[in-house]
Amino acid sequence: MAYDDVVRAYEPVLGLETHVELGTASKMFCSCSTVFGGEPNTQVCPVCLALPGALPVVNGTAVESAIRLGLALNCSVASWCRFARKNYFYPDMPKNYQISQYDEPLCTDGHLDVTVESADGPREFRIGIERVHMEEDTGKTAHVGGATGRIHGADYSIVDYNRAGIPLLEIVTKPIEGAGELAPEVARAYVRELRDLARALGISDVRMEEGSLRCDVNVSLMPVGGDEWGTRSETKNVNSLRSVDRAVRHEMERQAGVLEAGQRVVQETRHFQEDSGSTVSGRSKEEAQDYRYFPDPDLVPVAPSAEWVEELRATLPELPAAKRVRIQSEWQLSDEELRDLVNADAIDLVAATVDAGAPPAEARKWWLNELSRRATETEVPLSGLPITSAQVARVVALVEEGTLTNKLARQVVDGVLNGEGEPDDVVEARGLKVLSDDSALGAAVDTAIADNPDAAEKIRGGKVAAAGALVGAVMKATGGQADAGRARELILERLGVS
Repeated sequence: MAYDDVVRAYEPVLGLETHVELGTASKMFCSCSTVFGGEPNTQVCPVCLALPGALPVVNGTAVESAIRLGLALNCSVASWCRFARKNYFYPDMPKNYQISQYDEPLCTDGHLDVTVESADGPREFRIGIERVHMEEDTGKTAHVGGATGRIHGADYSIVDYNRAGIPLLEIVTKPIEGAGELAPEVARAYVRELRDLARALGISDVRMEEGSLRCDVNVSLMPVGGDEWGTRSETKNVNSLRSVDRAVRHEMERQAGVLEAGQRVVQETRHFQEDSGSTVSGRSKEEAQDYRYFPDPDLVPVAPSAEWVEELRATLPELPAAKRVRIQSEWQLSDEELRDLVNADAIDLVAATVDAGAPPAEARKWWLNELSRRATETEVPLSGLPITSAQVARVVALVEEGTLTNKLARQVVDGVLNGEGEPDDVVEARGLKVLSDDSALGAAVDTAIADNPDAAEKIRGGKVAAAGALVGAVMKATGGQADAGRARELILERLGVS
């Protein structure tokens, strides 16, 4: 069913369950490393492999991270909570249950405000937070053979347990109503704001492409004017902001088509297909799942004192929403300019470049233009480019002090991105300094005058604007390294024009 027809007939109800993989040095219940990309099954021990007699111990830094995120989300922090065992067959979890939290989560009843653009201007939505709870991640299963990469049709499966036991925070929203046609944008804005919040707190690198931030997208429809939610679907492990948007949009269109055909929406998990932007059925959830939760007998309860919670509250940094307001005021940005920074995911990069000494306008120009283009060409996030904010600030400084032109500066950026070292190293190795001394420029100026007699004659006759052609010839002859201003002065001097 076409999207415009969907929103005329139905009201979407959303629910988002987001998993944030914490950036702790060790796992949730043992001391194994959490470094991404290790050789398979090398970051494991008796505890995370669930060998008999091995006992888990709670990671204190993970608890701190959970409390800090809960406070940033305006949640209440429980004075006492405990872990539970969630039981069902996990092929990628050695002990065949997951240590999680059930009826006693650490943080509850918060909210996060997001802003999206509508036809009538910016609209703010308050997303209610049901709970933030701690748990452990599962291992990673790869299905070998077959065309889809899924278990159906595969020849065999292999499991890497390095990820099993890594600390996770699950953030569950309350039902999100009233978004209407903006539902995909609201979902995307919420996940982006949550990602930026976790990044600002320093609790996770939240790299969706590496799985350290994953979102389960729940969607249901009810007729406009109705009061009963429809049957929901749950699209699992959506791993990019664009995909969150597309998953919501597709499920709204798919479910509306099912309902308009007089059929029934099935409650099930679904999988998002990046290539087509569609979802496919996973497993039915028509029957209530009995996970047989019970308190984990090997773990003591977590009981954060009010004093400790307040100490952690005092460590909260400037949060993303407040930072945007401050930056817009300090840099005198229009709403559109700020939106461009947000959409490019460039605020932190530009702010760090400014902190390193670059003027805001120059920092924005480099990240939003040249570097955004490079990121698009190489299909990596802007923050994934192999160049730091400090290096960009140094390139800006070299242009401002006259060592580089903008054209030469782009070559320096090329060198840094290619791994040739710091900006100054690239300038030296490639010989990219601007030529500004008269001895170096003189020969190029004389050649330009000799090769362009008509332009030279016009200048002698008082048409000083014709000097631009000769300056261009000098720039070409010097590979763009000439100081254009000094070259122009020398041309006029040679031709006797003051």
